[in-house]
Amino acid sequence: MRDRMEIIDITGYTVEEKIGIAKQHLLPKQKKEHGLKASQVKLSDKNIEKIVDEYTRESGVRTLDKRLAKICRWQAKEIVYENNPSPTISSELIETILGKDKIEKDTYENNDVAGVVTGLAWTSVGGDILFVESSLTKGKGKVTLTGQLGDVMKESAINAITWLKANAETFDINPLIFDQYDVHIHFPAGGIPKDGPSAGITILTALASLMTQRKVKSKLAMTGEITLRGKVLPVGGIKEKILAAKRAGIKQIIMCKANKKDIDDIKPSYIADLSFHFVDQMTEVLDNALMKQKVKNAKTWTVKEDKKP
Repeated sequence: MRDRMEIIDITGYTVEEKIGIAKQHLLPKQKKEHGLKASQVKLSDKNIEKIVDEYTRESGVRTLDKRLAKICRWQAKEIVYENNPSPTISSELIETILGKDKIEKDTYENNDVAGVVTGLAWTSVGGDILFVESSLTKGKGKVTLTGQLGDVMKESAINAITWLKANAETFDINPLIFDQYDVHIHFPAGGIPKDGPSAGITILTALASLMTQRKVKSKLAMTGEITLRGKVLPVGGIKEKILAAKRAGIKQIIMCKANKKDIDDIKPSYIADLSFHFVDQMTEVLDNALMKQKVKNAKTWTVKEDKKP
């Protein structure tokens, strides 16, 4: 059946597009359905954006439509009760009507800790940022992965460790670390299932930062698949991921060169303040992501050298 069909990919809306849809279609529709005149409910672009950012989590506008309907119902009730409500819906009034149970958006934190890197993920409700945390403890080379991960993401982690071990000397990493320390890689928000190869370069960068104690560049995020040959492969959901990065305050993004064409689908003015680093090899990822400077109170990984007979 798929062979006889033309597949049309539909990406999520940007915030600006959602504001336009709300003003031109959703809000007029809800006013009509609730018996309100056009002048009886007024929402500024800023407050529509507040509803989109804080009370919806979707790639479309269905939930936004429901939130606008609730505001119109509240306004209609106030008019019926002759409370003479102001037609302008303020930011404070939005919180009164929709409640204070807002959706918390992930935002970029800082690069003060080695081994923590920001990745970009695609979800059913659009793009999101994803943190990868890593740590080393004395042990025998055991690898632990936590965060409700799928098989593909687990394989990406193993690929990253294997490649980094094979190229340890290039980055001034003692290969014995892999045998004398246990590696723990964690993806926060453990209640949310995660899978796919997109976190490959993020995991690699987190491990390299941890073992070298070098800082990751400030306000940097990345997405891309990795192979044992050291190649970076393209991934999907680029538009949604980039929009999520912008919302989170990211300024630099690393991705595969083959994904460069996906940037054309995004309005140039929307990504004007973003800097892109297109890479083909994993060495390029680390060159672009890691600073020469080490984190404050950098740790030193001591290893026992093999005794020669």
